[in-house]
Amino acid sequence: MKLKPLLAVVALLAVLSAAVYFVGRPAKPTGLDPRIGQTLLTAASLDQASALTLTENGRTVTLNKLPAGGWTVQEYHGFPADFTKLSRLVGDLVGAKVERLVSQNPERLQGFNLGDARITLSDASGKAVWSLDLGKNAEGGGRLVRYDAETKAYLTRLSVFLDMEPKNWADASLLSLKTDDIAGVELSFAEGAPLVASRTKKEDPFTAADAPAGQQLSRAKIDSLLSTIGTLRFSDTSDLAEPNAVAAKANARTLAVKTFDGRSYRVAIGRKPEQKIVKAPEAGKAGGTGPTALGSVADLAKVAPSSGATTASAPAPKPGESAGPAAVVENATETIPAGPVYAFVAASDAAAPVNQLMAKRSFQVFESTFTTLPQSRADLFEPAPTAPAAPAPGPN
Repeated sequence: MKLKPLLAVVALLAVLSAAVYFVGRPAKPTGLDPRIGQTLLTAASLDQASALTLTENGRTVTLNKLPAGGWTVQEYHGFPADFTKLSRLVGDLVGAKVERLVSQNPERLQGFNLGDARITLSDASGKAVWSLDLGKNAEGGGRLVRYDAETKAYLTRLSVFLDMEPKNWADASLLSLKTDDIAGVELSFAEGAPLVASRTKKEDPFTAADAPAGQQLSRAKIDSLLSTIGTLRFSDTSDLAEPNAVAAKANARTLAVKTFDGRSYRVAIGRKPEQKIVKAPEAGKAGGTGPTALGSVADLAKVAPSSGATTASAPAPKPGESAGPAAVVENATETIPAGPVYAFVAASDAAAPVNQLMAKRSFQVFESTFTTLPQSRADLFEPAPTAPAAPAPGPN
């Protein structure tokens, strides 16, 4: 075949292919879904919100916005909410965008696990202004979501965890004091007089008027103590009449601080002490004839080893023989461990939020808050630097 006829045939085929394409091409889409490319949560919806509600598997956490600012946890005694945690959640919602529409098929949506977890914003009247159902994670990454129970599922790169424990949404801070703000401190001890220390300016070291000779307050130890108290946080709460809390208050040590601007706080930290009690031996066991055989400390004295004897030296009873006095004493006592540590805070300003919190609940704190307190005045002192010796006189 000659070249020119071949080129003519190719050109004709190209024209025919183009005609077929234009005739059979799909209709041009009328427009994309308006949500695609938008953030999951807009500023307009956020501005209308007076409450944020999380629901998942039948559990609910509600954060309510106060007229004067701030948020509270409805399901946890109305405590102030952790604003940092709330901001992180809102930031995730505002930062994530809708990538694409996944499906509008109701049957497909049923397999996306939509509806098990939901985030809702409501206005002051309680009307929902925005809600988002969180579905399962997509195979290629991202998460499936649905707005306001619509019949549309979208893909977004949102990565968020719904914490459904109300206590975890509460602001755990009881005090927020900087060490530089504290002008004076007073700490009590189990025995002896309390330690009283003060300073005139934040740059000055704390001094105690009754410091032992040749000793000075350790700045590092004082700063550590004030840092622990100034950032006091609770780990759990209980009823005001909780026996462990009542016992802790009766066995508490106190620390009072005064700030340069005239505020003062009194903190009592304590726990129910460890106890050793006398058990009543079972009937028929060695050393007792019934449940009240060793019902008092006096009863223990009757069976205690004589002076100089130890429980370790008592021989083990032979089969058929009763246990000796040492075994009776060991088996007749029971140790009840110390209770949890509680903190009780009182601010000089009657309107201080911490005073309102203390009127609602008793506050447990971490055990180390109590166990790391200095046990004696001597623990807070260190040798004072000695003055350099005067130089020896030179030769005449």
